[in-house]
Amino acid sequence: MNVATVKLFLEVLEAGSLSKVAARRQTVQSHISRQISDFEATFGGPLFRRTGRGVAPTELGERAAVRLRSWLLETDRLAQELREESGKLLGEVRLGVIPSAAHPLMTRLFQRLQVEHPGIRLNIAEAQGTELNAMLDSGAVDMAILFRFNRPSGHEEKLLSVAHTYLIAAPGDELTKEPTVNFSRLSGLRLVLPRRPSHWRNALDEAARSLGFTLTPIAEVDSLTMQKELVASTTGLYSMMGPYSIAEELQRGRLQASKLVKPDLFRHVTLAFPKQGKLSPACKVVAEIIQQLVNAWGSLTEPTADEESGHAHN
Repeated sequence: MNVATVKLFLEVLEAGSLSKVAARRQTVQSHISRQISDFEATFGGPLFRRTGRGVAPTELGERAAVRLRSWLLETDRLAQELREESGKLLGEVRLGVIPSAAHPLMTRLFQRLQVEHPGIRLNIAEAQGTELNAMLDSGAVDMAILFRFNRPSGHEEKLLSVAHTYLIAAPGDELTKEPTVNFSRLSGLRLVLPRRPSHWRNALDEAARSLGFTLTPIAEVDSLTMQKELVASTTGLYSMMGPYSIAEELQRGRLQASKLVKPDLFRHVTLAFPKQGKLSPACKVVAEIIQQLVNAWGSLTEPTADEESGHAHN
């Protein structure tokens, strides 16, 4: 049985769509469909049925998925053990990460691994929290960096840091010159907000409702990069983001930021692991380095006092 084909089958199962998997792999849907058809032929029956929105597993597909996940874990574990016996730590680590934590953390992680463990290969999936949770549950990633509103407990998640929320604007903006700004000041502002459905958008809307007003976005955008570009290039336009998202722009002086208070909206940045199965040695090393990087670099989680008021260091 081909490991790559088994991984493809499980990826399609998790995505529920041949076209989504084709887009992720930068290939055409017919290529994915042909591989799945060949794989189904070895089982003597269809593993998927077509739906209005994509594909769903048949009863045979669901049974196969349970067995194949266990087989894949055992195969990966055996391969890793054999590599370790050669005296060199090798292997792929599949890491899911929320967009706002992708940089600079992933860049620093990659650089550390290149120096200390060049045999470890990163496979990074950038997605929103809901999708990352599903990928963890399905075994599509080995670990994930997530935002949680509640402090994590138990061995399945480790707290990396606490991220507060900042109101961002173009340089020279009067409202964000002070270190903090009350959430109530957002009433009537021209805002760029994330599109629904979004847990973060729900939290922002609920905070506004609790203070007796409604947030009125003039644009709703999924892309963090696009949100920041719109704000940086438009006087009097604002958005709300965590410190990971804006660290580089603050340092370059492209954005100005003030911490939102009353209420202080903060989220817990966590490193989450699958509920079942144990981590490979390569995964354990990556998890340790991620925690070391966060602990060693305070600005990864919070801008400095000068950056909060828009005066970034050069």
